[in-house]
Amino acid sequence: MSTILRLSSPSSTAPNRPLETLEIFRDRISHALPLSYPRPSSRLCARPLSWKPRTVSMAALSSNGGGGNSVPIITQELPASRIGEVRRVTKETNVHIKINLDGSGIADCSTGIPFMDHMLDQLASHGLFDVYVKASGDTHIDDHHTNEDVALAIGSALLQALGDRKGINRFGHFSAPLDEAAVEVILDLSGRPHLSCGLSIPTERVGTYDTQLVEHFFQSLVNTSGMTLHIRQLAGKNSHHIIEATFKAFARALRQATEYDLRRRGTVPSSKGVLSRA
Repeated sequence: MSTILRLSSPSSTAPNRPLETLEIFRDRISHALPLSYPRPSSRLCARPLSWKPRTVSMAALSSNGGGGNSVPIITQELPASRIGEVRRVTKETNVHIKINLDGSGIADCSTGIPFMDHMLDQLASHGLFDVYVKASGDTHIDDHHTNEDVALAIGSALLQALGDRKGINRFGHFSAPLDEAAVEVILDLSGRPHLSCGLSIPTERVGTYDTQLVEHFFQSLVNTSGMTLHIRQLAGKNSHHIIEATFKAFARALRQATEYDLRRRGTVPSSKGVLSRA
């Protein structure tokens, strides 16, 4: 069955047809679909995740040819935004990170390292995370300390935003191509830090960025977030393409892992019943 929304206007050829509002349209959809979602509100406010199994008569679906049987369906309220915010200040760097796992891909990143800013933009855009990063450091020496401390702070912010990790998918797997390059990322938000990085970047630098810092970035992020992360290069000759494909694949895999699994009904995705950093 398809539901058609027809809006009348002053120039309509059927002036006697009443105007069908979006509210009526939402009501029709809510009775036509077996899985009922909450009605949109004028403001997408943060609300706690709740799972409400209920029974709806198949008579409501009679226009689909249903009988009089009843079936259980689940109504999920919009989850609260999961936000992590971390400030890290040392004698070498000053870092402020804020990340919203339920964002829309907004990036506001300034680290003093242009290539890193570009990669953090990929994390936001392809993960649909809102990422705020402001960092200053001793880049007059090199980029090492800023690269490391930004990654440590992002990992800590992820850990904070994930909370008890109830209801999430936990696992993520994505392969991203960029021209001749292709990179596969597999991750598990297990609470156990581990990195396996199989990148072969052919040049020592991309712009002013030291390419050996890519692996160090992910190792630092893994250490504070409690993430198991595997990165495997499938193809690639251009250093910029390889690194950017890595960040894109990581963003999509992390998005997959942090999103909610409706069938899990808010439980922890572990046979132990707990996922912790310890």
